[in-house]
Amino acid sequence: MAVRAEHDREVLAGLLGRDPVLHAYQLGDLDDFFWPYTSWFRRGEQVALLYHGVDPPTLLAFAAPADTAALGALLVDLVPVLPARLYAHLSPGLSGVLGGSFGLESGGRHHRMALTDPARLAAVAPAGAPLGSADLPGLRELYARAYPGNWFDERMLETGQYVGVREGGELVAVAGVHVFSPAYRVAALGNVTTHPRWRGRGLGAGVVAALCARLRGSVTHVALNVKADNAAAVRLYERVGFTRVADYDEWTLTAR
Repeated sequence: MAVRAEHDREVLAGLLGRDPVLHAYQLGDLDDFFWPYTSWFRRGEQVALLYHGVDPPTLLAFAAPADTAALGALLVDLVPVLPARLYAHLSPGLSGVLGGSFGLESGGRHHRMALTDPARLAAVAPAGAPLGSADLPGLRELYARAYPGNWFDERMLETGQYVGVREGGELVAVAGVHVFSPAYRVAALGNVTTHPRWRGRGLGAGVVAALCARLRGSVTHVALNVKADNAAAVRLYERVGFTRVADYDEWTLTAR
């Protein structure tokens, strides 16, 4: 069965929607907000996304264990059209099929988590207020101090789905989204951090709880990615009702 470029969002939504948590980021990228920056490839029921809105472009390819071989075959056939350097989020085991064509630099194992027990939100005091475009300078300053190297698309502030806490006029804690799509009923948390001077006071859990309560009015599934070795972050997310539902690996790929 040949690999084909897929341009039909309805088809893609049907395929990805069979597991909306595993494919939350891809479903979000079907939204008009991200769609112009995407290239989609499909073989049968397997889908891979190449997202061009970042440098280097990012390949997203996720599969349930039973489908890993089929998705791997799709990736092998994609090699000729992939850029010479890219980043990739891949289900475990998929990197091996690209190793003959690309040098692989590991970005580590990550967990995909989902909000499966929202009742726990009630046990956490929500904190913060919605942020907007006027808060961008303070947000940049906080990320530079507390979360350097994070992926933050400034356009995401336009969604209204960023929540922050200020102390003395300074932004000290924030939770936001990487994708937010009421149309496809998914959101993915991202860019969550607390200023080092203010850690250990529950502000991180507070802004996450406030944002999740806000998101649940618009979407059905709330997911996130977190590094597997970031035990403090994993505990925070578990505290507010998230559970680990899948693992994946991040890689930097450079053509041999």
